[in-house]
Amino acid sequence: MNNQRLVILLMLIAYIFSPTLFSWVIHPEGPWYRPYLVWVLVIVIAFIVQLRRNKRQDIS
Repeated sequence: MNNQRLVILLMLIAYIFSPTLFSWVIHPEGPWYRPYLVWVLVIVIAFIVQLRRNKRQDIS
């Protein structure tokens, strides 16, 4: 149940900030690597979540 609340909260935050984030990413005068920063952040968060999940399963 706790994970569902976290996912709903993250989706709400993403929905609220997506227009600002999208305009920041596609801004033509920004550096070329700006869109990749978002994907690196997504990958790092997924890695941390997966690492925590594996540690919990090892304990159980």
